[in-house]
Amino acid sequence: MIIRKKEHWFRMLFVWHGSVLPALLPRLGLLLILSLLVTYFHGIILSFKVPLNPAPLTLFGFVLALFLGFRNNASYDRFWEGRKLWGALLNTSRALTRQAITLKNTKGGQASVHNFVQLLGAFVYALKHQLRGTDAYKDLRSRLNDDQLKLVTASKYKPAVMMRLLAEWVQKSKDEGSLDSIQQARFDENFDKLSDILGGCERIISTPIPYSYRVLLHRTVYIYCFLLPFGLVDSLGWFTPLIVVFVAYTFVAFEAIADEIEEPFGTDANDLALNSMCVMIDETIHEMVGEHIAVSPKKAQNIID
Repeated sequence: MIIRKKEHWFRMLFVWHGSVLPALLPRLGLLLILSLLVTYFHGIILSFKVPLNPAPLTLFGFVLALFLGFRNNASYDRFWEGRKLWGALLNTSRALTRQAITLKNTKGGQASVHNFVQLLGAFVYALKHQLRGTDAYKDLRSRLNDDQLKLVTASKYKPAVMMRLLAEWVQKSKDEGSLDSIQQARFDENFDKLSDILGGCERIISTPIPYSYRVLLHRTVYIYCFLLPFGLVDSLGWFTPLIVVFVAYTFVAFEAIADEIEEPFGTDANDLALNSMCVMIDETIHEMVGEHIAVSPKKAQNIID
């Protein structure tokens, strides 16, 4: 995700990096060529004049805009749900770290709490890599011991295994007399929250917007854009290519943005900044135990200008 400061309104007109326009240029170029040809031949194809005028296209464009709005709302709901889940992950991680720090009569002291924090940080990174389908080994290697690393890397659902290791840390503390049953139950409440967060993220990944709906909307957008120059050529003349490209940019860009944010955990420019959030969670839970992680500004964000 690109993280920017608020731009001046005039500079926003020329923003390139992070815009969907670069990906749309080939499609818009094709529509421009079509519009130029239609204008040159006055809407005639093989001696047949295409009988279109702006009236039906205006009505159809209004309906299409409503469908695109619904599509974008559905995609943004998925994006915002993903953001809320990762916000809840931050809060739950802080709560678990606070509980681990404030235990009474903790045997092993700072070293024991450090191990818990390392496990918790490993859970966060394991979740990010599972959602993106990437290799988690590098991030887990620096946070887990050899036995833990071997167990987790051999697993398909690594975050779920990480929750087991966190629960085993709590059970071991209880067996050593560092925790009583009430304190253990409080930990379990937050572990249940972690499980809900994991399940919520997996639900978004495993349940995309129905493919047939996406195909229908995609076809409709492009059929409308290809018919548009035939309906405008008689009234606009050589202004037709300019208007067609502008209208097409609006419709096609809305569809492209919806496609990007539909899967909020990816690496597109408008997806969630999971790298940045992982670093933030890791930093805050280590600071709570009096440790500091040096992170360069570039590494702390997916993409930044």
